Amino acid sequence: MPAGPNAVQVNMSLFSRWFRKAPSLSSVPPAAAPSKNADPALAKPNAAQRALAAFAEEKALQSAIDARDFPAVARLVVAGSSTRIRQAAAQAVEDPDLLRQLIREVRGGNDKNVYKILSAKREALLEQARQQELLQAEISAASEAIERHSRQPYDVAFGPWLTQLETRWEAVAAQADAELQGRVQQWIDRARETIAEQARQVAAEAARAQAAAEAAAEARQQREQAAQAAAAATAEQARLFEEQTRALAEQQQAEQQALRQIAELIRKARAALSDGGSARAASLRRAIEEKRAGAPPLPDHLASQLQQLDKPLDELKDWKSFSVTPKRAELIEAMETLIDAPLEPLTLADRIKNLQDEWRTLGKGAGESADADWQRFQEAAQKAYQPCREYFAAQALIREENLRRREALLAELTAFEAGADWEQPDWQALIKALRETKLAWRNCSPVDAQAAKPQQARFTALVARLQDRLDAEYARNQKQKESLIERAQALLASDDGRKAIDGIKALQQEWRAVGLVPREVDQRLWSEFRRHCDAVFQKRDQEFAAHSAGLEHNKAQAVALCEQIEKIARLDGAELLAQAGTLGDMRNAFEALGELPRADTRELRSRFERGLERCKESLARQDAREAEGAWNDLFEAANRIRAYRLAVARAADREQVDALKKAAETFMASVQRWPRNGLDALQQALAGERSADPSANEAAARLLCIRAEILADLPTPPEDQALRRDYQLQRLVQGMGQRLKADESQLDAMAIEWLRIGPVEESAYAPLLQRFRRCRERS
Repeated sequence: MPAGPNAVQVNMSLFSRWFRKAPSLSSVPPAAAPSKNADPALAKPNAAQRALAAFAEEKALQSAIDARDFPAVARLVVAGSSTRIRQAAAQAVEDPDLLRQLIREVRGGNDKNVYKILSAKREALLEQARQQELLQAEISAASEAIERHSRQPYDVAFGPWLTQLETRWEAVAAQADAELQGRVQQWIDRARETIAEQARQVAAEAARAQAAAEAAAEARQQREQAAQAAAAATAEQARLFEEQTRALAEQQQAEQQALRQIAELIRKARAALSDGGSARAASLRRAIEEKRAGAPPLPDHLASQLQQLDKPLDELKDWKSFSVTPKRAELIEAMETLIDAPLEPLTLADRIKNLQDEWRTLGKGAGESADADWQRFQEAAQKAYQPCREYFAAQALIREENLRRREALLAELTAFEAGADWEQPDWQALIKALRETKLAWRNCSPVDAQAAKPQQARFTALVARLQDRLDAEYARNQKQKESLIERAQALLASDDGRKAIDGIKALQQEWRAVGLVPREVDQRLWSEFRRHCDAVFQKRDQEFAAHSAGLEHNKAQAVALCEQIEKIARLDGAELLAQAGTLGDMRNAFEALGELPRADTRELRSRFERGLERCKESLARQDAREAEGAWNDLFEAANRIRAYRLAVARAADREQVDALKKAAETFMASVQRWPRNGLDALQQALAGERSADPSANEAAARLLCIRAEILADLPTPPEDQALRRDYQLQRLVQGMGQRLKADESQLDAMAIEWLRIGPVEESAYAPLLQRFRRCRERS
């Protein structure tokens, strides 16, 4: 929208909040729209002055950026004279504290794009910090795991586990500091020394054996060492090849990403040129050059697009050499083309604002037509902005609807709290209710902040009450698991190995029976519990292998079930119906598979569920086709009965009448499925209990068509308009004039009523039946 008369005061207020004082009024150019009686030459500076001021401000911004004078850049973010200057200054801010301070300053102001730029840069910096925190956490976890492992006594899993830990550390070692890298290397060396010490002990034990056994052991040891060395060499070669392949793929991906970014920047620059944003286009062109520094040579099509971009960009750089009056006429024409333009409201609003910003950058200049141009430009802006007003009004309705949806969520969660059996609560249901309600609550946005404040308070209090119940359950279960850990630790001192193993197994069963615990606490407790269990069990690797084989077996069975159910979903007709009875057995078989590989569980379950859904959809379509076929058969039978009864009414010869009746009965006997009450209605119609007057029956059928057209909200042919008005007037007099909505059950009842109408001439029956069936299709 055009700037109001208070624009100067608003800018001064923002400047004062930031720098604790306002600029002098002589330094702030007037931004209010000129009055009709004002001298055009005095209402605004001339074009040369405005262009000079804009040039000076751009130069000041570039100087501040080059000198890294961030306070000066911040001043231009808040008090820049044009949107382009403020946005360019906002793009140059990098300090997080300064970003937060500027966001508070511009929040609620007129320049939403500056706020969006600052917010986006702040979010990007926060995301970088989060990624760095995750990396440091992984570095710390990997190094601590290696340190703990280096202090463990040797067992059969010591070497393989060390290899896994080394692989994990190598993935993040490059980002760790030199001191930590040195310490980790010492721990790795210590772990390898443990392995070497174990090897030396085995060698010393072999040295004390008999000479023959010693020779055999030595030969066997040499073979084993050679095999280990060969395996290690093969593994190392595979690892190096995998790393080289991955590095090459990452390099190619980075190059392709750089080319895609350059292509996107070219597209944005061309769009900016199309909208008249030469400054933004030039900024994007500089960004393209920065991207090209780290990108491979441009393909021919991108190089051609870049050349096509440079030509109009160079031409637009000479914009200031044009006169103001032709540019003003161009802006008026552009604004008038936006009236009733087929654009999205937000895009339209941005276009209007951009044209208004360009208008404000022009001086009034000399001439008697300046006021008329301004008035014409303002009228075109108001007309073009009308769809935007309607759109923003609709957005307000959306916020109101979100408030209502949140109120419904609050009511549902309140009902859940009131209806739950807190003597024997379903904690999984509570967790699910809290998780889904919170997610749905966040999705019900945006809302009016002031109106949603009391609602948010009630929601927060309700969630807190439910969370307190859940936290109490967590505390009870945590205490039970800590007791199990103490008992597992006590079993380490037992001299009876069998008893200790049985005791550990019993403790594991008890552990699984304990209720829910927060994930982080549960992981910590489980790690400690498992450490004690691993000290007792010596067959962990074998059990793990057997467990893995079972997972793969279950996975193969799950894939086979998915393929089988997908095959059923592609069937139709009798084959589909024949296989439908096996879906329940397949569901039970899938659920009975037990545990699946963790990496494949979600995909396999999703695939199976999708297959089931497709089967249900196929069955639903098949049922719909059969139901529609039943109605088609019903109307066909009615038509045959109509022909028979019409022959009776015309006193046709007996042989023809009997043939028509026989044809109707034969057709009815061949149909396997009828709509509800359809067969009874057909039998009654075949018995000829209604009027045999074709004219009266035609009138009844015509009225039934009109009733169906009113119910389905369809137009009535012109020849029956008078009859429709009479019927509607009659309903109005009887107090039944409320608007009806098409309902399938009502139209089904009308279809049964249609069957009971007596015989109608073929010339009238066919168009009436077509009208009536069109109403059913509409419903």
